[in-house]
Amino acid sequence: MTEALGSTATPESGRPEDEETTKRGRRGGKRAKKGPFGRLALFYRQIIAELRKVVWPTRNQLSTYTSVVIVFVVIMIGIVTVIDYGFNNAIKYVFG
Repeated sequence: MTEALGSTATPESGRPEDEETTKRGRRGGKRAKKGPFGRLALFYRQIIAELRKVVWPTRNQLSTYTSVVIVFVVIMIGIVTVIDYGFNNAIKYVFG
């Protein structure tokens, strides 16, 4: 028989390669060794590391994106206003 791809069992024993991991179980790695303040500090270090990976827009890009969003919102407000006005007049015509 063929085994599934990514199987961790060895052909001769049929058991996982790392028996100690399965016996003891995982206890959280770095988190298990630190107290609550250490975990909080690790959390904030990870946040800062992720923020450094962000590609921030330039001032020109930011103003362009802001203009596009404002124009889109104004157009949507106009469309909703026209639809609301139409429904309002239709209800007045039907009911009264």
